Amino acid sequence: MNATLRFNEALLITGRAFQPFQCVTWVSQGGDGSLDLSVIDRTGTRLLGLTRIPSSAYSDPEQLEDLLVQARDELNREGYRLQEWHMPA
Repeated sequence: MNATLRFNEALLITGRAFQPFQCVTWVSQGGDGSLDLSVIDRTGTRLLGLTRIPSSAYSDPEQLEDLLVQARDELNREGYRLQEWHMPA
């Protein structure tokens, strides 16, 4: 995927990256267009604390992939098992 991602595409990709858990994503209150995300389990327990994704990163597929892989790795180190995931082509 080489094209610039639109906001909604980035949200869909981000949500799918953390299955079977839920990824809650919202626009940062800072007014800079960045996204904040948390990953929670079915009981509402936060697994991954607040992670900020700048708009320059979520619009660039390679940068978004790098950030999502880092966040997935953090969850794996903490013992959470995520479904297999790959950045869409």
